[in-house]
Amino acid sequence: MIALTITVLILICLVFSLWLSYYLGYKKHLNRHRVKRYPKRTGKLSLFTDGNELYTSYFKDIRNAKDSVEIQFYTLCDDKICNEFLAILRQKAHEGLTVRLLLDHYGSKNVKKEQIKRCRDAGVKVAFSHKPSLPYLLFTSLTHNHRKISVIDGEIGYIGGFNLGEDYLGNNPKLGYWRDHHLKVLGKSVDDLRNQFYRDYNMATGEKQTYVPQEHVRETGGIEHHFESTNGAHLQETFLAMVRRAKRELYICTPYFIPGKELTDELIRALKRGVNVKVLVPFNGDYPLVKEAAFRYYGLLLPHGCKIYRFYQGFYHSKVVVVDDKLCDIGSGNFNKRSFYINDEMNGFIYTASFINRVKETIEEDIQRSELLTYDSYQKRPLLQKGKEQVANLFSRFL
Repeated sequence: MIALTITVLILICLVFSLWLSYYLGYKKHLNRHRVKRYPKRTGKLSLFTDGNELYTSYFKDIRNAKDSVEIQFYTLCDDKICNEFLAILRQKAHEGLTVRLLLDHYGSKNVKKEQIKRCRDAGVKVAFSHKPSLPYLLFTSLTHNHRKISVIDGEIGYIGGFNLGEDYLGNNPKLGYWRDHHLKVLGKSVDDLRNQFYRDYNMATGEKQTYVPQEHVRETGGIEHHFESTNGAHLQETFLAMVRRAKRELYICTPYFIPGKELTDELIRALKRGVNVKVLVPFNGDYPLVKEAAFRYYGLLLPHGCKIYRFYQGFYHSKVVVVDDKLCDIGSGNFNKRSFYINDEMNGFIYTASFINRVKETIEEDIQRSELLTYDSYQKRPLLQKGKEQVANLFSRFL
């Protein structure tokens, strides 16, 4: 009995210490990082929804760089397309350009050390965000820099949902064709992307690198937009404001639909006032339990008329929210608790109706390749599925 009591006390202490490590680490993180809302600007935005088209433009712009290449990704791996990407960076460094590459420690864990060494030996400045560290080991192990930002010569920017890898070209036999949304940016807002890159790079390295805004860059194009970075907070408030703003229709596109109670309640209020709410998610999940965690919220929304579409012609990874024809969000932030409470994210908000309508067209195209989840089929879920959902709900904050 004494041995059992001691064991239980040890387990309680262990669980409490882990919770305290996470809680204190999270609080410190929030105190160090604030939401950053960059100015509203006009510029030229190009939309990509296909990995082959994106990489063709992206690699061409990097190869043509004359001064600097500054790139930040969550995921980089060891495959053909990533090795080609790293080879281009090494070549640009050999040419004398300033080349910086910032990767998330967890998301890019599959990159071989030999590849990183080759890049550094060639002059590429490689750094990693969010390395696990004491005393907040649990929190630092769970939090990730999920942003995808690229700036080329201080004049061309890229931001969105695509990472780098063969998966994003549709070459994963399990996931199939990859659908996503990504932006190419020209204009003064590229400075804002560069600003965020250096904020993250300096945080990861302890350096105090600065950049000189490109004074010769003028506003190009007439698409009104701004960027916003969040660090494990504030993104939920942004999405709440978008849902409240909706008057006619609301599109929510996300691979991970785990909105939590507050957003779910706001969505129900939108449905009750007549907003046509459409949620587009993948049919199959790419990580354990994320698909199951969404069903709790499907069950709350379906009876109120929410339309849930599940994309079946490949994997759906887009992170897009569209409110009427007034506002569109494209970025790295998902409609899930991990993006709200843990991840560092970067989103772009677009206000020009012509561009928003183009985005809506791509979503409607994807809906045609999706299955509508009915409330009747939802209620007929097998018992094993329901059991997985209960387990998923326990870990939903981290999914």
